[in-house]
Amino acid sequence: MYLSAEKKQELFQQYGKSNKDTGSAEGQIALFSYRIAHLTEHLKKNRKDYSTQKALQSLVGKRRNLLDYLKKKDIERYRAIIKALELRR
Repeated sequence: MYLSAEKKQELFQQYGKSNKDTGSAEGQIALFSYRIAHLTEHLKKNRKDYSTQKALQSLVGKRRNLLDYLKKKDIERYRAIIKALELRR
């Protein structure tokens, strides 16, 4: 599998409060961004994989909702995660 437990811990440690804090918005956004990048590369090679396309659209929506939530609750944390992940709005 492309997303091992070690990779998840690394993402949560880098963007979350700790490697055990899997529920923070920043950690979830980082995880979704990693998965989105992976699925995007897969779809570049396999254009007609519609189930992966649907999964990608779902992940983008989930990440968008978390970013909107974070923007509403704490603008500084929102700006930090946007800058850290180099996401464009």
